[in-house]
Amino acid sequence: MDLADDLITDPYGVYEQLRTTSPVHRIQGTDGQPAWIVTRYEDVRAGLADPRLSLDKKHAQAGNYSGLRLPPVLEANLLNMDPPDHTRIRRLVGKAFTPGRANQLRTPIRAIADRLLDELGEEGNTDLIGTYAAPLPITVICELLGIPREQRGDFRGWTQALIAPDPSRPQAAKEAVGAIMQFFAELIAHKRHSPEDDLLSDLIAVRDTEHDRLSEDELTSLAFLILFAGFENTVQLIGNAVWALLQHPEQLAALRQDPSKITAAVEELARYEGPALLAIRRFPTEDVTIGGVTVPAGETVLLSLAAANRDPDRFKDPDHLDIERDATGHLSLGHGIHYCIGAPLARTETEIALTALLERFPLLELDSDDAPQWRRSLRARGLMSLPVRFRTGQGQPA
Repeated sequence: MDLADDLITDPYGVYEQLRTTSPVHRIQGTDGQPAWIVTRYEDVRAGLADPRLSLDKKHAQAGNYSGLRLPPVLEANLLNMDPPDHTRIRRLVGKAFTPGRANQLRTPIRAIADRLLDELGEEGNTDLIGTYAAPLPITVICELLGIPREQRGDFRGWTQALIAPDPSRPQAAKEAVGAIMQFFAELIAHKRHSPEDDLLSDLIAVRDTEHDRLSEDELTSLAFLILFAGFENTVQLIGNAVWALLQHPEQLAALRQDPSKITAAVEELARYEGPALLAIRRFPTEDVTIGGVTVPAGETVLLSLAAANRDPDRFKDPDHLDIERDATGHLSLGHGIHYCIGAPLARTETEIALTALLERFPLLELDSDDAPQWRRSLRARGLMSLPVRFRTGQGQPA
């Protein structure tokens, strides 16, 4: 079943069709190679926690979709690992991404949000992705890693080239990988020579001095993953959330009326329009039966987070956005041992970004003269642009 283009242009409509006809389907991936896609909530949730579904590409059978291919220096990351290596590396970095640590960052995150909004002025038009949703998380994650402002490369361009390659520029992804490798090689060398009070310096110290230490490839891959995932997922969470609220003015009004609903609203917004359509591909280490369908060992399994989050057997009226809903259990940030390590930080950033934006601009609306642009990706769900009109409301009649 060749659904790649349809899954990009109308993901929720296609997922509804797939989910109602069968729990598991054989499809063609974006590279033309086959994969099994899983669409029902219970099956997806179980699959995310199933140790027989490996992330390690050594279990992949040739001729099946295997996702993004990176050189070893960037490939040795948590998204390609099973225990015990996954457990070891996650333990080394986990302390930087606890809910407590995220709460400690609330004040500096709010300061970054306010500064970005100050730069917009009191009235005008803007692409909210380019001026707000992207700069906020890249600033936060770069400051966490200790990347100086003058050394922050073209992260947006690099990640776009990897997530949604431009067919007209076949060399762009290769160029992006080369630029990323050079960037991190130089940055790690600098931090090793002149360590500071930041996460990357701490990881280098673990690499160089600890008994249970990182390899050099693991160090580089981990720094890349923290930057890549910490940036992209949060850009998409913020951008998608703003778009969804502007599409549902009654929900936006309810949140404005009671800002204390923001925490629950972020969970519902993540369920309704999460940052990922699919979880990272998995490879069964043995024949596995999912939803009554047997998937042979080594073939590729794609667990659809988006389809699971819109499953009416789990969430009532799932295509309706309702910030009053208890969205607990949504799978937008994963489940099991591979649950997104940066989830507390992403949630905190999204809460603060929405709160600051809605407080500053009570007169915020979509720009009807310019349509939002969605990224063409089978896996990521995010806006490349979100044109809006904004006013502070100062001087408006009561």
